[in-house]
Amino acid sequence: MRKTALVTGASSFTGGYLCRALKERGYTIKALVRKNSNRELLEKLDVKLIEADLSEPNSIRGKIRGVDIVFHLASLYRQQRITKNMFTMVNVESTHALLEDSITGDAKRFVHCSTVGVQGIITNPPVKEDAPYNPGTPYQESRVKAEKLVLSYFQKGKIESVVVRPVCVYGPGSKRFLELFQDIYKRNFRMIGKGNNLCHLTYVEDLVAGIILAGESPAAPGQIYTLAGSEYLPLRELVKIVAELFNKPVPKIRIPLWTVHIAAFFSDLFSRSPQIEPTLSRKLLNFFTREKAFDISKARKELNYNPTTSLREGLTRTAIWYKENGWLK
Repeated sequence: MRKTALVTGASSFTGGYLCRALKERGYTIKALVRKNSNRELLEKLDVKLIEADLSEPNSIRGKIRGVDIVFHLASLYRQQRITKNMFTMVNVESTHALLEDSITGDAKRFVHCSTVGVQGIITNPPVKEDAPYNPGTPYQESRVKAEKLVLSYFQKGKIESVVVRPVCVYGPGSKRFLELFQDIYKRNFRMIGKGNNLCHLTYVEDLVAGIILAGESPAAPGQIYTLAGSEYLPLRELVKIVAELFNKPVPKIRIPLWTVHIAAFFSDLFSRSPQIEPTLSRKLLNFFTREKAFDISKARKELNYNPTTSLREGLTRTAIWYKENGWLK
């Protein structure tokens, strides 16, 4: 019997890949989209579009009908000048509205796409799903609340709910690592510190395969799964691979970590609102210092999750996409 899936965030980078993968598996697809969403890909895939706005939870009511599985990917991401109340509205209250409407519409399963950011600053990597919550920003706090809400619906016997946590998603179509690629390509990259912090990336096609498994596996309800690539490595090694892809010399210049610490301190000091997410210097510092390495053995064992795209291959495909679209000029 052909299944029907509803996808929120369908017009996003990951959402587009998920809709393509679901289509290939024979799903009928519906998508909640905002009035101003880019619909070009979804229309090509013959996705039924349903208008709703997560900033207005009441707009969701009555929209989820004739659906077997809900894949909830949409969220308000960390941005500057977004208030804590807005994060709560979009990431928590709208998730609540989606859960209630899923139950009313007789959906069987609700797959909630969260983030490893709910675990905050990690220690002793690779980290497993059962590491404690440690949110450090209003964005992360809202994601923790949403996770707990979703899982409570399973615990109360209301719906088969599952939480997946992607790690640093990349691939053709995403500009997430564009600045890094550009700096290396143009030989402008400067390492801050020694580059010993671990990096863990997830190729987008591997991620959506894991998300679909979370929607189909009998073992998934009530569980949290970290979805990531099969390998992680120090930042300096990641930079080396990208340099090799472009036949560029591996960057040698390093900037002392303490200089960026000072810049980040003053940048935060002069931020105009305590609700503002970390500023550019702070985000830059995190990139060069934070450990990002996660244990995906639970997803491997229970979901049969098997990321097949090597890091080098994924980075190669991404580099080709950047070049073909003129982003490296």
